[in-house]
Amino acid sequence: MTELVLGEVRDGVAVLTLNRPEKLNALNYALIDRLLAILDAVEIDGSIRAVILTGAGERAFSAGGDIHEFSASVALGADVALRDFVKRGQRLTARLEAFRKPVIAAVNGLAFGGGCEITEAVPLAVASERASFAKPEITLAMPPTFGGTQRLPRLAGRKRALELLLTGEAFSPQRALELGLVNQVVPHDDLIPVALDLAQRISQHSQLAVASILSAATRGLNQSIAEGLLVEAEQFARMAPTADLREGLDAWIARRKPSYSGSWTRVATGE
Repeated sequence: MTELVLGEVRDGVAVLTLNRPEKLNALNYALIDRLLAILDAVEIDGSIRAVILTGAGERAFSAGGDIHEFSASVALGADVALRDFVKRGQRLTARLEAFRKPVIAAVNGLAFGGGCEITEAVPLAVASERASFAKPEITLAMPPTFGGTQRLPRLAGRKRALELLLTGEAFSPQRALELGLVNQVVPHDDLIPVALDLAQRISQHSQLAVASILSAATRGLNQSIAEGLLVEAEQFARMAPTADLREGLDAWIARRKPSYSGSWTRVATGE
């Protein structure tokens, strides 16, 4: 049986590849479930400091949900479709958005529908110059269901997002860059090396600080500035007693490179 998600670790970075190239890496239920299980394992693996998510083959990152499977669920009624398709897809994008390690989408081709929603949800994304994006759900007489009506307007602004959501038209990686959907557009052959370089530049820092920043930014984004500042203060309060913060400060003062433990263990005080 073909492995639906391929995984390898390169210098502390997990490279996860959606592996249904013959179906343009469409997100069927089994693939989503497998990816969620792998993310659970990666999150608790202390040797892995970042994740890159990409697609197998030369044509697609992911063309979105598996329409044949989804259509069969719709035929069984709204409750089944909501349970099997909508909630499963929303669980995946929410998991990626709130992940405690940086996730970088390396968009190597088509990122339509659910593939675009994954790109919206992850904190960082690099796109190949061959990539193409679209919100085509309206052509099926439905709204996006994996978070696309919520995240894209927050990234791109209401009017720009609605143009894409209401027309279903494809847009270029350069347009995705302008909209804030991706961080960089690079030559196709440079995609994974650039994503790995970005992962390594983040991974040199304290894993605890990285997790705290991801949490503060994600949780605070949709709150008022006052509420967001409380989240920020909360994350600092978690870091304040850690050996990593003490090491960061001591290393700066001594003008040396820090060496972080990545442990939430508190350092002794008052001695």
